[in-house]
Amino acid sequence: MLIQHSLQQLRTLRLEGMARAFEEQLTQPAITALSFEERFAQLIDREILLRDGKRIDRLLKAARIKAAAACLEDVDYRAGRGLERSQIAALGTGQWIRHHQNCLITGPTGSGKTWLACALANAACRQGLAAYYVRLPRLFEELRIAHADGSFSRRLMQLARMDLIVIDDWGLAAPSAQERSDLLELLDDRVGTRSTVI
Repeated sequence: MLIQHSLQQLRTLRLEGMARAFEEQLTQPAITALSFEERFAQLIDREILLRDGKRIDRLLKAARIKAAAACLEDVDYRAGRGLERSQIAALGTGQWIRHHQNCLITGPTGSGKTWLACALANAACRQGLAAYYVRLPRLFEELRIAHADGSFSRRLMQLARMDLIVIDDWGLAAPSAQERSDLLELLDDRVGTRSTVI
């Protein structure tokens, strides 16, 4: 009875990871060989893992990454692509994002620029950083709608808080004067405070 009450209270406190770990401990007879502190540490570790996993899932969902399965571990380094393992490994650490640096990915059509940018955003999310993927035409549409409904300033502030923004598909069409101005506002808010991949 006491066990069920404890499980209920853990769930009431939204400590689902601890509740699951406690239930697992109850089914493992060998667990009694561990001290109370060791068993309690396992409960805490499980709760932290569960919360970290949920946070990463939320970040990945909010990032709207086009190639959601893209990850730096799967980069193709074949000759002709011009990718260096050391450079990709350095980008994978996320230090450039923490130092508010930007990344410009260039190459011919079909060389994997979008996929690589998505892999960088994915890596950022897995490190607990907020990322957002958007194609430039869609960004211009978002900002045009924000002007119309009066939420432009609020939307700029939301974008300015993102640790990393990936802006894809540059140069498909010449931007209007308003679009250039909006893009300047967005990028100016991010200079020296956040990172952008273009």
